[in-house]
Amino acid sequence: MLGDAYRLRVLTDHQQFADPDGDAERAGISSAQWPLFGQLWPAGQRLAEAMRELDVAGRRVLELGCGIGLASLVLQRRGADVLATDLHPLAETFLAYNAALNGLPALHYRRLGWTSARPSLGRFDLIIAGDVLYERGQAEVVAQVIADYAADDADVIVTDAGRGYAAKLGKALSGHGFLPMAATAGDASRIGPVATLRYQRLRCAA
Repeated sequence: MLGDAYRLRVLTDHQQFADPDGDAERAGISSAQWPLFGQLWPAGQRLAEAMRELDVAGRRVLELGCGIGLASLVLQRRGADVLATDLHPLAETFLAYNAALNGLPALHYRRLGWTSARPSLGRFDLIIAGDVLYERGQAEVVAQVIADYAADDADVIVTDAGRGYAAKLGKALSGHGFLPMAATAGDASRIGPVATLRYQRLRCAA
């Protein structure tokens, strides 16, 4: 579906868990959550497809919860200025491996939690995320993270797997000065229940 072929290293064992140094435990990642980063979920695939046609020239892009990093890889191949982020201890390793598998330079990556902002990262013109609305209260957390790193007129694209929290995200983002954007023609091409949510921050917002 992506047009260009991508080779990806993923976890085939959905029950895998290894945390010898306690990194995952300190980050609040349970044994059940641990393998989720290392799989290609439909929302991640849809996000990567959305990155194919997007105008990214001259824009700083931030991916939240990149996992194996397919969307960031698509942007890297297009020459975009993208920063991939995740909290999982192995995300950086998988991202670097997948970039090499596809003959791409190493992506810029930062391990990033969502409990406190890192102003040193600066602001971004486009913030993207796939399948990050997976439990109660997550919409408000994601909205705050987006607001922390969004430029005054930033665009936001979130692909949602349909767990019932999309409306809460829209409401939370509205409190930070974001408005929903009209769907594009490509958004109508869904993968299962996945929807593409788009928002834009008003320049006058705080």
